[in-house]
Amino acid sequence: MPNLLAPNPMTGARLARWSGVAGSTLATLTAFAGTVLAATAEHAADHGGEHAGGLPQLNPASFPTQIFWLALTFAVLYYLMSKKALPRVAEVLEERQERISRDLAKAAALRDEAEAVMASVDKSVADARSQAQALVAQVAAEIEANNQARQSQLSADLAERLRQAEARIATAKDEALANVRAAATDIAQDIASKLAGVDADAGKVEAAVAAVIEERR
Repeated sequence: MPNLLAPNPMTGARLARWSGVAGSTLATLTAFAGTVLAATAEHAADHGGEHAGGLPQLNPASFPTQIFWLALTFAVLYYLMSKKALPRVAEVLEERQERISRDLAKAAALRDEAEAVMASVDKSVADARSQAQALVAQVAAEIEANNQARQSQLSADLAERLRQAEARIATAKDEALANVRAAATDIAQDIASKLAGVDADAGKVEAAVAAVIEERR
């Protein structure tokens, strides 16, 4: 960005140009006035009788004095314009240019500060979004891990309960078969004793009942 607070060389150039223009204008007006006065003097000399009682400024005898005062007046005006008025105008213009430059520099600084603040806000928003996404991912992973752990524990509990139930069923079955075997043995012995009148061997009867039960499984 260009340095807007640096001294502006255009002010000095503008002042010099205006001074030259004012000097040229005053010189031109002086020459023109001299020419007009000379023409008037010549015309008054040709018609002296007619203007003898006319305006005093048209009297050829007063032309040198009028030209002197005219030149002096223009010189004073030129001095006042070049030393007082134009420098003051140049100062006002320079102050205005400096004020505009300061305002532009301040606006540029405020713009840069606003851009920096916006960049910081965008970075904060991006960081917050990243942190939120990371937190969501972490919570989801923890929930998934907890679900898997619960499912594993539930599966283990169900397997253990099933094993215990199967063990109880097997025990009850074995007990029931033992009871059935004992009852069948007793019934077979009673039938043999009552119908055949013989005392059957308990071991043989029990073995026969056990063989029948094994066949029925």
